[in-house]
Amino acid sequence: MKSAQINRYGSSDVIEINQNTSAASLPTSSGKILVDVKASGVNPVDWKIREGYMQQMTPLQFPATLGMDLSGIIKDVGSGQDISTSDLKQGDEVYGQASVTKGGSGAFAEVAVTNADNIALKPKNLSFEEAAALPLVGVSAWQALVENMNLSQGQKILIHGGAGGIGSVAIQFAKKLGAFVATTVNSDDADYVQSLGADETIDYKKQDFEKMVNDYDAVYDTVGGQTYTKSFNVLKKGGIIVSMLEQPNTDLMQHFGVKAIFLLTQVNRERLTQLAKWVDQNNIKINIDKTFSLDETAEALDYVKDVHPRGKVVLEINS
Repeated sequence: MKSAQINRYGSSDVIEINQNTSAASLPTSSGKILVDVKASGVNPVDWKIREGYMQQMTPLQFPATLGMDLSGIIKDVGSGQDISTSDLKQGDEVYGQASVTKGGSGAFAEVAVTNADNIALKPKNLSFEEAAALPLVGVSAWQALVENMNLSQGQKILIHGGAGGIGSVAIQFAKKLGAFVATTVNSDDADYVQSLGADETIDYKKQDFEKMVNDYDAVYDTVGGQTYTKSFNVLKKGGIIVSMLEQPNTDLMQHFGVKAIFLLTQVNRERLTQLAKWVDQNNIKINIDKTFSLDETAEALDYVKDVHPRGKVVLEINS
């Protein structure tokens, strides 16, 4: 079995394409699922894991297979009693995660072991490549806009980084929920985010967003730093800011009379199932900026790190 692995932390040169990885198999009574991987989504967190940014929180055991998001076909279902797998069976088309940091075997591989609670039936309207691009960004947007903000018809939301993986999905979610959407992007991406439904675009390099929008119900922050602190200025009293990067600032919350939440994305079967149904019902589009082969994993990770793609980057594995 082929997989993309590392034996130490570092830049792209530490990635090895192992042609003879031990074939993934299910432990007895494991409550896990074996998936023939069709495609794997590449996220910024993947290169951060490669370079060791997460080693204090989740140290790797080398050799470690990289990758979180995947889509594929169930090859085998474990018999563990801790997690019900009754609705998943051999041959089902699924999507979800198989990160080694979450008890999986790694998604950048031809076959992966994953916890039963980390996958679900894939959206019917999406290809394997599109489905593989969805788990992390889709669940992040779902948790932020639906679960935490309870965004609704007629509200106004500012989404930072609208052209990125999370932002591209969040804009569409917000529009389907009936909100007015403003987003910060590079001027080159203005037409792209407008095609997704953005009502107002702000060039973050040339324009001060806090001077252009105000009295907003919600802000979704995928940028952090000064962008986060300045965002409090655009919220109305009682508004909410959800950040993927920053812990709540109590002083700013009290000063502006708003709620602030740090979002830790938690991908599980319930959210993946709800997300798949919602994506199919609302015709959500997943933009794939570029695809790579499994052999090109190093190049794919560098592309995500250096280029800041529109939407997502995907590895085609058994397509």
